Amino acid sequence: MTGKDKEYGSETDPVAALGKVMGEAAQQWQQGWSDWVATLAPSSDAEAPGGTFAQPKIGVDPARMLEAQAELWHDFQALWAATTARMMGKEAESVIEPESGDNRFRDPEWSDNPIFDFLKQSYLLNARWLRRSLAGIEGLDRAEAEKLDFIGRQIVDAFSPGNFALTNPVVLREMQETKGESLMRGLRQLAEDIENSEHGLRPRQTDMDAFEVGGNVATAPGAVVHETRVMQLVQYEPSTETVFRKPLLIVPPWINKFYILDLRPDNSFIRWAVDRGYTVFVISWVNPDESHAALSFDDYFRDGILAALDAIERGTGERQTTAIGYCIGGTLLSAALAYMDAVGDDRIGAATFFAAQVDFEDAGELRIFTDEAHMEALETKVREKGYLDGSDMAGTFNALRANDLIWYFVINNYLLGKEPPAFDLLYWNADSTHFPAQLFIDYLRNMYQRNNLARPGGFELLGEKIDLGRIGIPTYIQASKEDHIAPAASVFKMTRLFGGKKRFVLAGSGHIAGVINAPAKKKYQHWLVENDAVYDDFESWFADAAEHPGSWWPDWHRWLSRRSGKKVPARKPGEGGLRVIEPAPGSYVKRRG
Repeated sequence: MTGKDKEYGSETDPVAALGKVMGEAAQQWQQGWSDWVATLAPSSDAEAPGGTFAQPKIGVDPARMLEAQAELWHDFQALWAATTARMMGKEAESVIEPESGDNRFRDPEWSDNPIFDFLKQSYLLNARWLRRSLAGIEGLDRAEAEKLDFIGRQIVDAFSPGNFALTNPVVLREMQETKGESLMRGLRQLAEDIENSEHGLRPRQTDMDAFEVGGNVATAPGAVVHETRVMQLVQYEPSTETVFRKPLLIVPPWINKFYILDLRPDNSFIRWAVDRGYTVFVISWVNPDESHAALSFDDYFRDGILAALDAIERGTGERQTTAIGYCIGGTLLSAALAYMDAVGDDRIGAATFFAAQVDFEDAGELRIFTDEAHMEALETKVREKGYLDGSDMAGTFNALRANDLIWYFVINNYLLGKEPPAFDLLYWNADSTHFPAQLFIDYLRNMYQRNNLARPGGFELLGEKIDLGRIGIPTYIQASKEDHIAPAASVFKMTRLFGGKKRFVLAGSGHIAGVINAPAKKKYQHWLVENDAVYDDFESWFADAAEHPGSWWPDWHRWLSRRSGKKVPARKPGEGGLRVIEPAPGSYVKRRG
């Protein structure tokens, strides 16, 4: 028997059975890790297949290295002494503890068993030593230092003792309880992932058959009322008898599907906004293929935002709207607002930004992938294909949080032999979208490499050189405290670049949970400054900010409701000047990459 039909349990000698398992495991792991490392490992040749970015040229200060080695040796002496004491039944203080939020060692066995406690602490000491040694290297520019830190973190994360069967107490316990069946199941899942992967090994994060877009996610009632080559416009059914006069247009990122805003009824931002009395329209971007290769910012602005505003005016009779831009959708919305001010288009009266950036000088770890050598290699690749594959982009984002989005599933799926959990957020995360070639190249070069949008006249939209300082409408700017994609300090720079009156709010958690935090959940917190003071930087603002429990959504609603006009009878999709094309969430969002 082969594949899934192989029954290792039929082996009469348990030692021989385990030997067979371990032998096949070695072969499977060798192939799997070779495929996966090729997608992450730095290459000294930017043209090399699988190369992620060029390694910085570094020199090592022998004196500094000797000092670091001496410090590490001192720490290990303390650890050996503490472990010896514990082996003799005595109490001993830990030399080092995992950082807050590090869940890899939360099983009690990592602390209760002196051997596994030693493995844990020795790993943490080595990891700290490596990260500090890399951070102390002199002669690097900022970009090189960030690359080196990223490489170091990937190495540190990969060599955690929890990632290996024989040094993970949870895995060993599961193997013992299942008589090795857990490892056999894991091998079968590993083989399936290798067989089904076209872009290097990617552990499954969830059961992709457990969810259906429009079935049990993206279920808010509504209809597609307009479409172009780049988007479908979804209008949602009202849930109140009256609504605010000004409709609300949401511009989500095109690198993810919009239904992060409508995962479940109990955490759907779209449903919550509808229930507050807003007429909600959402842009659902196309999942592009090679036929969309030449699409640019101009196309996404003209056939996306401008086309949506035209349709909303026809459908509701209202010329003026309010708008939300999420992540890269907010970057596009900011450019759109500057353009519209320049040409006298006042159809957006107030704007909200979720985790969006317009100044990319301090744009987080994604900057390490935008050096010139890497960009040239990427540009060649995406021009040949016509788009950046969504799975490649997802792999990059996963690498930024490797412990949570890669290694957790390696352990769960392959070492413990468990199926990944059925989790709607991870389904959405895996339901990736492509990025049109020209738009992708323009985005990285104009924003991450040259920071053109932040410079007056530095970025051009539909032939107009734009200036963000001309945005005079009220803006509500949200950032998240632990956001690794749009760092709070980077998002805060909007307050210095935009004209008009601004309100800045900092949410707890990260890029997704900081935004999608329904008030009924009573989770996390947010920070606000209740005065009109102008702050030069995020740190000064945060020093004065007051912490409030729970979601920031009610604060946003109070802010936007005062800028959304009086109440009018509720509007239903298809009742105005627009016809219903198909039920929400539409067909564009259902296209898989």
